[in-house]
Amino acid sequence: MYQVQRTPRSEFVRIRNLQYHVLTWGTPSSDRPPLVMVHGWMDVAASYQFVVDAFSLDRFVIAPDWRGFGLTAVPGTDNYWFPDYLADLDLLLDHYAPGQAVDLVGHSMGGNIAMFYGGVRPSRIRRLVNLEGFGMPQTRPAQAPERYGKWIDELKSLHSGTMELKTYDDAAGVARRLMKTNQRLSQDKADWLATHWARPNAAGKWEILGDAAHKIINAQLFRVDEVLEIYKRITAPVLALEASDDSLGKWWAGRYTLDEYHERLRSVSDVRIGSVADAGHMLHHDQPHEVARQIEEFL
Repeated sequence: MYQVQRTPRSEFVRIRNLQYHVLTWGTPSSDRPPLVMVHGWMDVAASYQFVVDAFSLDRFVIAPDWRGFGLTAVPGTDNYWFPDYLADLDLLLDHYAPGQAVDLVGHSMGGNIAMFYGGVRPSRIRRLVNLEGFGMPQTRPAQAPERYGKWIDELKSLHSGTMELKTYDDAAGVARRLMKTNQRLSQDKADWLATHWARPNAAGKWEILGDAAHKIINAQLFRVDEVLEIYKRITAPVLALEASDDSLGKWWAGRYTLDEYHERLRSVSDVRIGSVADAGHMLHHDQPHEVARQIEEFL
């Protein structure tokens, strides 16, 4: 199994009536701001362990499990709203870095949250790293009626018990699932991640540490015009890191492209685009040393 080089501390913080689980590495320093790392959809804070181990400098790193993921409590709700992540992050920074600008790294959904937060609270971010947080395809107002209907139908599926997350017989089964999704993931890392990505339930089956309600579509349309206005408010320098595999093209099959994403990034006043070779969407698993190197150089 993967051998951890820097052991994290696990703690719980009260954030908006939820017990938030947070991992921290290192100790606070007067020389460097805290480095906050936020994970993506159906992932957990421990996912950053490989990158943290690869850092050459001893940074104070803070990584939360988002609401309804990992060991953070599941809120009393049957669907999730993107603005909640922004408010959760704001209160989390109030707890760990009051009155201080931080360096912020986000992957995938976490990258989208980081970009939005950077525009909503620009004074709280010193530098921002977006790991494949591409956003979503442009939508049209005419799609709203169908979108709301789909949202209601998916809520019904959740409450009827037909929307569930798959369980596994053991941790090895979870590891195989991770390696099937990401063929670059090595066995030792998969075995380690499996024990943080899932836990055995009362029946002895291993359950993914993610609320099934996360699968429900957002009822509201993705408004690119709003996104661009938020991007314009970002004052921190931004590093947008992409994997060599075009995961965006694979997901959306031409409905949303890297060229469109790059065009959106033109609204950010100070942005540079970097790439990571021989990596897919989970680039922080595939090439943690290269990701760590580029993050450190940028910060």
